[in-house]
Amino acid sequence: MLNSKTTINEFLSQKVLAVVGASRDKNKFGNSIYREMKDRGYKVYPVNPLAQEIDGDRCYAGLKDLPEKTGGVIIVVPRLETTKVLEEAASLGIEYAWIQQGADTPEAERRAK
Repeated sequence: MLNSKTTINEFLSQKVLAVVGASRDKNKFGNSIYREMKDRGYKVYPVNPLAQEIDGDRCYAGLKDLPEKTGGVIIVVPRLETTKVLEEAASLGIEYAWIQQGADTPEAERRAK
């Protein structure tokens, strides 16, 4: 099962993460998850092609633009974009993806497997 406790722990053991769909708006989940992961000690990169920075941190247009490979990606984007993000992550060798509720689709779940 892809959301087993073991899989969740493996995801959370990654030290470097990216939040695709990070938002400048502090009321949006993409911002709160970005801040939460930073507060918990993760090295986390915000990814949003429409933002230059988020919470004072440089923001990246895509996963391919990050300065280092991440161990996992948290996906907080509209459903129609999720599969594209998963494909980019896979092409970069990123093994772990957390698809936030609201970003999931049956196609994205198949792709994640």
